[in-house]
Order: sequence, then C-alpha cells, then structure tokens
Amino acid sequence: MTTFPIPHSYADHILVASPSTVVRQRVLESLRSPARRFEQATGGAEALDHLESGIWQVLFLDRRLPDLDAEELSHTVRKRFPGIEVVLLDENGDAEATAPEGQENLLSGTWPVVGPSAGEAGAGGLLRLRSELNPTEESSATEGAEDKFLPAVRSTLVDPLPGMIGNSRLMQPVYRLARLLAPRNTAVMITGPTGCGKEIVAHAIHQLSPRAARTFAVVNCAAIPETLLEAELFGYARGAFTGAMQSYAGRIQAAQGGTLFLDEIGEMPLSLQPKLLRFLEQKEVQRLGSAEVVHVDARIISATNAHVLSLLREGKFRDDLYYRLCGFPIEIPPLSDRSEDIAQLAVHFLEKYASRAPAPQLSYPALQVLKAHPWNGNIRELQNVIERALILCEEQPVIRPEHLLLADDSFRYPR
Repeated sequence: MTTFPIPHSYADHILVASPSTVVRQRVLESLRSPARRFEQATGGAEALDHLESGIWQVLFLDRRLPDLDAEELSHTVRKRFPGIEVVLLDENGDAEATAPEGQENLLSGTWPVVGPSAGEAGAGGLLRLRSELNPTEESSATEGAEDKFLPAVRSTLVDPLPGMIGNSRLMQPVYRLARLLAPRNTAVMITGPTGCGKEIVAHAIHQLSPRAARTFAVVNCAAIPETLLEAELFGYARGAFTGAMQSYAGRIQAAQGGTLFLDEIGEMPLSLQPKLLRFLEQKEVQRLGSAEVVHVDARIISATNAHVLSLLREGKFRDDLYYRLCGFPIEIPPLSDRSEDIAQLAVHFLEKYASRAPAPQLSYPALQVLKAHPWNGNIRELQNVIERALILCEEQPVIRPEHLLLADDSFRYPR
C-alpha cells in the first residue's frame, strides 16, 4: 500500500472514480474531513461530467474503469484540466500521483491509497488502512476489528435497482423512492418516455417487496384490442362468448398474492375503466359469464408514457381511477437528461451482446458521439445502436464512431 503527502489546506475538492463501492467508500473515509468536498463516480464518463461541472483539486482514478481506459482518461484530464492532480489506483492498491506541472504535491501528512485488491482484502486490509492513518492505534487483526477501526460509511449514492444500470443524479430519487415503496402495498404509477425502463422499475419494486415469491403479471393495455382486454384482465367462464371453449382466470386473478403491472394504462378504454376502478376499491373480480365473485389480493403498479393529467382534462381518463392508481408517482427521466449513465449502459450492452470474449471496448470518441445523441428512443434505442455496432465492428477490438449507426443516419453505412 502506497502512501504520499497531500496538503489539507489545499486539497478540499476531491473526486473518486471507481466501479467498486468498497473502494470509493474507503478512499473517502481515509480522507474524511468536514472541510473537504467529496464526490463519487462509478466510471470514467461520469467522472468527466463531474470535472466539467465543478472545481476539483484531486482525482482518484481506478485503473479498472468499466467504460474508459484509465491511462487515456488521465491524459485527457491533464490536458483539459491542468490544475488537477490525477492519482491512478492499480490492481494491487499502489498509487501513482502526478501533480500538475509547476505545482507542489498537494498533501501534507501521509495517508494510504486503497486499490481494489486492498479494499477487498478483508479485516487485515482494513486494519492496515486505519493503522497508517493513525499510527498510535492498535494494528493487529482481532475479531470485530473491522467495526472498531473502520466504521461503516453510508454511501451518498443509492445503488441501482435490480436489473438497472447507472448512478446518475437524476436516477437517485427513482432508486430511493422504489426502495421506500417496495415493502408497502401502495399503488404506484410510473411515468416516463418510451424505452426508459418503466417495466424494469416496476419489476424491481416487486422483487424488493414481500410479494417477490409470487407472480408478477403484466398486461400491456395498448397491445390488446379493446374487445379482448376485458376478458384478458378479468377472465371468463366457459361459453361466455363464441370461442370460449374453456374457463380462463384472467391476469388479475393470476396476480393473486403478487403484483399486477398495467403497462400503458393511459391507453385503457374509457368503457373499461369503471370495472377496473371497482376491482381497486373492492378487491373483487367477476369473470365474464360467471356469477362467482373472487377476492384478489394483488398490488397494482401502472405505467404510462402519456401525460395523464392531460388525459384527465380531455376526458379520456377517469379522475377517480387516476387517484386510485396514482397512490405514489415515480417519474423516470429520459436518457438525454442523464448522459452520465450512457457509458455504463453501453458497456453493459457490449458485454451482453458480444459474440466473443473479451467484448470490444468503447473508444472515447465513440462515447462522445453517444453522449451527443438526443436518444428519442432512450435506453431501448441505445441497446439497438450497440447491437448494430457489434455487427459493424466485426473482429475489431474497439468500437469507433464509424461503427455507430444512429437514428439520424440509419442509411449511412461505414465503408
């Protein structure tokens, strides 16, 4: 573990970029001071966003970034932000500090830099970290020493929901609210543009809830014809209509004890809304052609890409149904508003769809092209672009701008 000196009076704006929550937290803990401002980034692209939006003195850069090459990024940072000291953390926890040209080193006193291996080394590594910070403290490894020498530090970032990628600031309220709502039975309405991940958020709430072991039933109200939607939701008895050769319980009853996700709820026909409202109020379902009433305990999560309040004003959606469904609203921002997440998402799709290992890397110029794109199709569009890039790059190890077939140049192919 390497130590080197930094002046407390000067290094009061510190940025730590690492995909490891453990590494970020322990580096921050080793430098914690009321006078210092700390910020965290999970990748190189997010670190660049932070650097462009603030004044920083020191950047701790994990060599194992998930999106960009750390060496290339460090050179870019030194050129664009010459006043910043870049500290590279390697796999062994060693550090290489490069002070800005013409400036003295920025630390006074010594402190350790923790790399991924040291951060994951268990209690022994924790004790080494703490003993170098405070030489007078006991340095031998004993049972419970981790709690004694390095108290848990709560991260300022909320971890992404299951199945989700990205730690951008605009997604933090989504993650926090979803976790707060998961253990409750409150009806949730998720809004956001097409392709932003509304169903993934709904499924994550279900996975984090006490209902996780039961069914997550999905009904896309826009994909089912109006004449069939009632039967699909509420079910039907045998002989209820022509072609009903056997009874069908319906999607609501299938969600018994679990969660019913009503996607594109804004497309639900006005004629069917009173029956859905009655189910929400009474928790009872009556199948078509049957006098039997069945009690159903199902949590309701709905989603729409339409502005529901405008539908209310136009008389296309019932007020009372809206207030039943919207016990708590969650709005997902478009991808164009959270460019910090683009690199992580792109790398995730590269690894997911690559036909060979290791997957091709994303070049910095290609990343800049992705970040400049408007992403009207949001994450779904980004996924398609990465899949096309993997095809176009063939056996090349790096994705370059010419491999990115975007919506605005879909008929322009690389030569």
